[in-house]
Amino acid sequence: MTDIYTITLKNCAFFARHGVYPEEEFLGQRFYVDAEFDVAGAEAAENDDLDGTVDYGIVFKVIEEIVTTNRKLLIEALALTIAKELCVRFSPIKRARITVRKPSAPVPGILDYVQVSVEHFSK
Repeated sequence: MTDIYTITLKNCAFFARHGVYPEEEFLGQRFYVDAEFDVAGAEAAENDDLDGTVDYGIVFKVIEEIVTTNRKLLIEALALTIAKELCVRFSPIKRARITVRKPSAPVPGILDYVQVSVEHFSK
């Protein structure tokens, strides 16, 4: 059996223009992303070798690129796009759980943020 370990990036912050309303595209806002992914890489951990695992610095850059360049109406769609892309770009990733938080959601009330989590499994 292959050992699995989990890497987590918490509260990655990006300025972007996601949302349904024209004002959200025009003004933009900050979005926060948590990425949790399971990696099959017992050999990398055993040998202390970066080549057999996932470089989380590169993962951060991939998430940043997706969040800042691919406008989505729904944060659900944004989270799913990130999860799928991580599984495609990094073959050791077996599962990606992505959470996107939108603190300035246009709702008629007071709240800290709206949050969506999506989980995707590699094929």
